[in-house]
Amino acid sequence: MNQLVIGGKTLQSRLLIGTGKFPDKKIVPEVVEASGTQVVTMALRRVDLDSKEDNLLDYIPKHCTLLPNTSGARNADEAVRIARLARTMGCGNWVKIEVISDNKYLLPDNMETVRATEILAKEGFVVLPYMNPDLMSAKRLVDAGAATVMPLGAPIGTNRGIRTKELIQIIIEEIDIPVVVDAGIGRPSEAAEAMEMGADAVLVNTAIATANSPVHMGKAFHLAVQAGRLAYEAQLGRQSTYGNASSPLTGFLYEGVNS
Repeated sequence: MNQLVIGGKTLQSRLLIGTGKFPDKKIVPEVVEASGTQVVTMALRRVDLDSKEDNLLDYIPKHCTLLPNTSGARNADEAVRIARLARTMGCGNWVKIEVISDNKYLLPDNMETVRATEILAKEGFVVLPYMNPDLMSAKRLVDAGAATVMPLGAPIGTNRGIRTKELIQIIIEEIDIPVVVDAGIGRPSEAAEAMEMGADAVLVNTAIATANSPVHMGKAFHLAVQAGRLAYEAQLGRQSTYGNASSPLTGFLYEGVNS
């Protein structure tokens, strides 16, 4: 299976997971192990370094790459400020840009996202921007120095699947940096679908965190992502309008018996 490289780092797992919405932080290490993920995102506003106990960072295994996100930012300036704060706190130089001013559908602002990406990339951050699936915006993010683009499948937290499939497919075909489908994926089969389409990875949070068994669901997504990627690399069989017999329609058993 081809390797995934983001920001110069080679990743064996193509499943990124979020840490919001889990009923208990203590379950995070088990989910990380079951899912096989190597990249874990977290909202910086959920981290309290002044607290000597029950700090989310304490539950993220050390081998994982931290991906602080700028959840809560309403414009580029706020996103930049959060990213700089995360690095100062020792969270590394990876950052997922989330700039959202729409409180109903939580849709990202692509223009402000491009602006934040350009500033942070110049400062040496590995920037993974969450975006509406629009090809022109994706190209602007590439020019701005993004390490990936992260188009949404459906509004964040909805578990509604890949409703933007055709737009994401265009980005996959036209963009040369990794494409990570983020938001909306609610089932392992939808993660497999994204990977079959040629996405380089998926990021899942709500679907795992709100499952009856987050650990088992993490394992299910792990297997689905692997299956989808294998199917993509194997290349799917052709489709046909009409039926095609799987075996020849000649040479029946009775032919030649009475001759």
